Amino acid sequence: MTGFVNKRLFQGFICLHILHHADKEPVYGSWMIEELSEHGYKLSPGTLYPILHNLEKEGLIEHYDENVGGKIRKYYVITEAGKKELIEAKKYLAELVGEIGIAKEDDNV
Repeated sequence: MTGFVNKRLFQGFICLHILHHADKEPVYGSWMIEELSEHGYKLSPGTLYPILHNLEKEGLIEHYDENVGGKIRKYYVITEAGKKELIEAKKYLAELVGEIGIAKEDDNV
């Protein structure tokens, strides 16, 4: 993606994806990088972890530590505020998609 708008959309989609998965089950960074890569996002830990920290700073997710194979892993879960944010974002996204008429077969997408 290039350009100002596309960069902002990309960042927003990543946040939505994180909130979506953290709403279903606890997630951790390396799993999230792998999951996002399956959808075409190529993120490094240096890109993902600041996003996770910002989502946590905003109160949308929180983390807990767990010992996995002798190493501490941070798991992230959605908060109530994060659930509300996700619901609102889905409404805005559905409205936008409906208004601009995006379809998978649309040659302009």
